Amino acid sequence: MAGLDEAGRGCLAGPVYAAAVILSPRHGIRGLDDSKKLKASERERLFDQIQTRAVAYAIAYATVEEIERLNILHASMLAMTRAAEALNPLPQHCLVDGNRLPRLFCSAQAVVGGDAIHSSIMAASILAKVARDREMERLDADHPGYGFARHKGYGTPLHLSALRTLGVSPHHRMGFAPCAQRGLFDGQASTAALVDLGSVDGACA
Repeated sequence: MAGLDEAGRGCLAGPVYAAAVILSPRHGIRGLDDSKKLKASERERLFDQIQTRAVAYAIAYATVEEIERLNILHASMLAMTRAAEALNPLPQHCLVDGNRLPRLFCSAQAVVGGDAIHSSIMAASILAKVARDREMERLDADHPGYGFARHKGYGTPLHLSALRTLGVSPHHRMGFAPCAQRGLFDGQASTAALVDLGSVDGACA
């Protein structure tokens, strides 16, 4: 049985990541929890332990281009599907954090708040979060000024201020309202953003 979770669904920039983890009942990993409840140092420590002690794990993502084309919900589902399909061995059943299920090759159950209940989902949430944070730190080096390494793409006051000053980067999600509106001001809006700003995805959840 595998646990699946995603990271970065509510961000204004960067890909959405997902992970799938199969744990032994006697995995011996101490301190597992919802990644959002853990300090960065704790996540980093657990990231290494999960990779060492898991029966199997996989990390996958959907690109900003896929988020724009599919919308963030379907892109998140795609990332989870990719993670599950990359497991070796493949699971016979998946526990998925949330109330939606991706397309999977096996039986699955959606578990609201699963990252606070099932250790395999906790482990998946940590892998996805750490992998995505590292990617945002890499993007920060390529695009200084936005503060990606600090806010990881979320719609913080620092990030919104940088958007007002710098405009959007190639890694911003133009389907999200603050980016679409910033693009309109700068003449950078995508066709999708011009259609109906009232229906674009929310910013900071």
